[in-house]
Amino acid sequence: MLLTRELRTALRRNSDLSRQRERDHCPVVKFFLPNTAAAWLFTELAEDGDTLFGLCDLGHGTPELGYASLAELQSLRGPGRLLVERDRHFLATKPLSEYAVDAWRHRRIVA
Repeated sequence: MLLTRELRTALRRNSDLSRQRERDHCPVVKFFLPNTAAAWLFTELAEDGDTLFGLCDLGHGTPELGYASLAELQSLRGPGRLLVERDRHFLATKPLSEYAVDAWRHRRIVA
């Protein structure tokens, strides 16, 4: 399971336009695909419970802000058929925009 109830709640809270003042949230969760350079930092989860917003890096040197499907991430298989994992030690220290600037500069997510 990539998202705990607590993570889902935090991601949903960030996507609730009626409750937020700040749009540049700190990432709530980081996912990665073992043995690859693919990584994702997400700040929001849409009402549909599937659409995530954040910084997406497929490991090709072109990280970008955008949307991803939780279901698709859960179905990805990497080398050795490994699954996408949640970085249980990730703790955001800055807003998503700062991670994006660093990622564009280094051509990969630097967390």
